[in-house]
Amino acid sequence: MSSAAIAGLGITELGKVYGRSSSSLAAEAVRLAAADAGIPLSAVDGLLISSGQKQDVGITLANALSTGPLGLCMTMNSFGATAGIMVATAAKAIAEGTATTVACVFADTPLKPKQSTGAAWGSPRASTREIAGLGGWSLAGGAINPNILYAMCARRHMERYGTTSEQLGQIAVAQRAWAQHNPLAAMREPMTLEDHQNSRWIADPLHLLDCCLVSNGAVAVIVTAADRAKDLAKPPVHVWGWGQAHEVRRMHRGSDWGLVTPAARSGAAAMRMAGIGVDDVDVAELYDCYTYTVLVTLEDYGFCEKGEGGAFVSDGRLAPGGKLAVNTGGGQLSGYYMWGMTPLSEAIIQARGEGGARQAPRNDVVLVSGNGGILEHHSTLVLSPHARKLPAEVTA
Repeated sequence: MSSAAIAGLGITELGKVYGRSSSSLAAEAVRLAAADAGIPLSAVDGLLISSGQKQDVGITLANALSTGPLGLCMTMNSFGATAGIMVATAAKAIAEGTATTVACVFADTPLKPKQSTGAAWGSPRASTREIAGLGGWSLAGGAINPNILYAMCARRHMERYGTTSEQLGQIAVAQRAWAQHNPLAAMREPMTLEDHQNSRWIADPLHLLDCCLVSNGAVAVIVTAADRAKDLAKPPVHVWGWGQAHEVRRMHRGSDWGLVTPAARSGAAAMRMAGIGVDDVDVAELYDCYTYTVLVTLEDYGFCEKGEGGAFVSDGRLAPGGKLAVNTGGGQLSGYYMWGMTPLSEAIIQARGEGGARQAPRNDVVLVSGNGGILEHHSTLVLSPHARKLPAEVTA
């Protein structure tokens, strides 16, 4: 059982941030997180680094930070699942005595001035790759970027279960309603379902408003032992459980790719470790590179039966005032895009009760998901403002 807690959160300026390197943003985020926790950088003896699309931040970041001697220092990359895996790795390192205080940081600067967000994600190598094997089949078919591959997943879910574009739109509308109360959100103007339906096509069946933003910036968290965290500057956010699952892209006959994701195994492991079920969850911060991933993650975590995600999200329950608070900062659709640090940072804010006008009415159990690749990697965290009682304490 985990006895780790998140003690600090650092968020730099986000969005169209130009003229700064990923490394400088990462260093600033770690400094902000340490200051948030009320500790000097010399107290940090573990450093985990996730760099996004550019992959240009390495372990030399430690030199820029002037930390103390490190017992743990590495780069990690499971794409959008990395943030949850970094927190779990930090918790295990603390339990083993490898480190006592671990900074986990994500930084990326894919946006460039006078370039479209699509250019930030475009791969100049795609047109020059050797077309061979399964990879060649995808390229020959035009499946050359995440938009198209996720669109294939969403279309398959629609054809199997009758999920509709309007149901996906309900997710985008609900998250925009949350984002209106988040000062950090990039998109805060009101959105209707009609706006969603009228937004341009990106890759059928995904409209523009089904797709996440692209942002420059950095986010860092400080993880330490729960006993130490309770004496620091901010209320500790206890790590009750974690899970991860990985599956290669299963584009073959008989595959359930697009219908069932690694979230099913990752979520079950995290909730089992935490000793909770989905009925205990007050807030869910779910990885939303597309509206579809929110829907399929809700199914795979067990909030509803497989194939019923469309109906589940259609009654307004994900919006402010609904039955389940989901992506309360607007997520990556309307807030900001920092891979798995987007749901994790909002989860910390909610667990601390610092959400202001968007604070969820209950925050005892906060679920956080991360999704990486094309449904190939998944991480799950269960967080709480309360220390988890050990079994002996529960029965005493």
